Amino acid sequence: MAGLSKGSVAALIAAAAGALCLLLESSLPWLVKFPAAWVLPATDWVGAAMEWFLALIKPAARSFSALMFYPMEAANYVLSHTPWPLVICATTALAWMLGGVRMALMAVVGLGFVLASGYWPESMNTLALVAVSVPLALIIGGGIGILANEYPRIRQPVQAVLDIMQTVPTFAYLTPLLVLFGFGPVVGLIASAIYAAPPMARNVLLGLERVEPEIKEAAVMSGGTRLQQLFQCEIPSAGQQIMVGVNQCLMAALSMVIIAAVIGGFDDIGWEVLLTMRKAQFGQSLLAGLVIVIFAILIDRMSGTLTQDRRAKHDPRVAWGILALGAAVSAIFWSQLQQPGTYALFNPVADSVDRGLSAFTSANAEILTALKNNVLFYVLLPLRIGLDQAVLPFTWGFAWTPVMSLGLFAAGAAAAVVFALRGQIALGVMLLIAAGMLETGISQLPWPFVLAGAGALAWVAGGRGLAILTVVLLGTILLSGLWERALLSLYLSGAAVFACAVLGGAVGLASAVSPGVWRVVRPVCDMLQTIPLFVFLIPVLMVFQIGEFSAFLAIIAYAIVPMIRYTRHGLVSTPDEMIEAATASGATTWQMLKDIRAPYAAPSILLGLNQTILYAFAMLVIAALIGTTGLGQSIYLALGQADVGLGISAGAAMAILALIADRMVQGFAEERRKALGL
Repeated sequence: MAGLSKGSVAALIAAAAGALCLLLESSLPWLVKFPAAWVLPATDWVGAAMEWFLALIKPAARSFSALMFYPMEAANYVLSHTPWPLVICATTALAWMLGGVRMALMAVVGLGFVLASGYWPESMNTLALVAVSVPLALIIGGGIGILANEYPRIRQPVQAVLDIMQTVPTFAYLTPLLVLFGFGPVVGLIASAIYAAPPMARNVLLGLERVEPEIKEAAVMSGGTRLQQLFQCEIPSAGQQIMVGVNQCLMAALSMVIIAAVIGGFDDIGWEVLLTMRKAQFGQSLLAGLVIVIFAILIDRMSGTLTQDRRAKHDPRVAWGILALGAAVSAIFWSQLQQPGTYALFNPVADSVDRGLSAFTSANAEILTALKNNVLFYVLLPLRIGLDQAVLPFTWGFAWTPVMSLGLFAAGAAAAVVFALRGQIALGVMLLIAAGMLETGISQLPWPFVLAGAGALAWVAGGRGLAILTVVLLGTILLSGLWERALLSLYLSGAAVFACAVLGGAVGLASAVSPGVWRVVRPVCDMLQTIPLFVFLIPVLMVFQIGEFSAFLAIIAYAIVPMIRYTRHGLVSTPDEMIEAATASGATTWQMLKDIRAPYAAPSILLGLNQTILYAFAMLVIAALIGTTGLGQSIYLALGQADVGLGISAGAAMAILALIADRMVQGFAEERRKALGL
């Protein structure tokens, strides 16, 4: 294979593995379907080990749970019994100090909507959980970041653990926590703290690593102890990056509190969203979801100002005046204030949404059904089980035959030869592989082909080490008996990522070319990034009901934003000197975009693809609530059955898929950066 590129060699290896499996399928059926006798009872082993470990630490965990009950109850009591005018004015005063008039108005309007929605008591319960879980997460995450900075030997293991924690689906956290701490709101509090700690740890470590050497040397020369150097010099110098961690910690905690409502049974906003969704009260569900969105936006914007280098100062007397106004109104009208949960001014609107939705779905039932069926029958089903099983008289109007399979392979082989003659061997072989995958279906792919293909791709992306790691990790999924479910997850998330790459790339391109388009797209992206995951399920359920198509749309809605942002950012970040040189040489706008901006933006676009993949896997488990199969469904079922072994194993399998995809895309992005000299 001398003279061939790494990509060509990898494609030929994958094609050879696929051809062997295809030729030997009839004589060696175990090449296609992994024998059940070879499967190890890994789920049972993990369950037994975890049950032993959880039983060992359960007394300490229950004691900690009982301890955390008191601050949570205290925060809940304070927020629930504080008059709502005082809460609104206190938040507005803080918003004024952080961001001035615009942020203060945002706080007034946002909390006014929460009050008018009738979900004020539930909102205060949610904030009570956040108010206790965030300090806990800040302490845990900050401590981990400082320890990793102080002891370089543990830095690499800590980074690996943080990677795992952020790739393991959020639902997988809940199963062992349910066993440890029991059913109740404290579980949501602890789950939020665990989930929100990694962003804080990462940013603390990153901030301390970026402290200028001159600052460290000055601290040493001044004769300070190591603790003095750390807390009086280095941490203040890393303050901006640490504040980014605080912002991300707050958002993660709020997101996880909503998810933890599944096992919390607490009268909070997350529980209201779940309850109204289960009752098919989509208007009320959307209203509760909007309350979550408002809290997410307010928390994001207010904490985001702490990350700015130079923040405008605002007169504190105005803040004190707003706070005094809230106290005065609360004192004067104490006896006349209604219970905040009784307002419910938007209930007629929610009822109208339900009626309007029913009318819309009835009037457009044929169009909506046709759209859903067309995507299912002509896109998703062939990707899942292959053309040879998906093409039926019921769906396509005719049956797939072996002659058609032969024709598809012949067309793929012809395209491969054409591209090979042009010197593009890798692209040609990949087209042939794609034809085989389309004929077979992702969920039906032979396991040797998947291992060989993934290993070859990892070798191209990151070398021999990543290839070995990829094959070993995928082998653990294969031996654990979760292979078929993993392929189902891979199929749906892969289809959603491809759709995000096409649609998000197109929107990002349009946003880069036209500032007017970006002015419209940007607030939509901001809203989508602050909406908690559950809320994405509401609009698709309202229109398309439960099913795989609804899950597919929900994943796209959540995962498309990074693709849009990073594509646009990469295309508009081309250095001025490169643009000037292209302009001087007479390049047209299209030539400049294709030959200058796009190649330079490739690393940024690949980073956006990386984030899109991780977002898709994160949403896959949430989408299990409305009709997906695969690992997400296994995690959700494990949660309902308190099956720690299945929950941990399925969560680990999904984390493995996300981790492999993450490392591969990062490898390709790094290669492009080196090629560009960045």
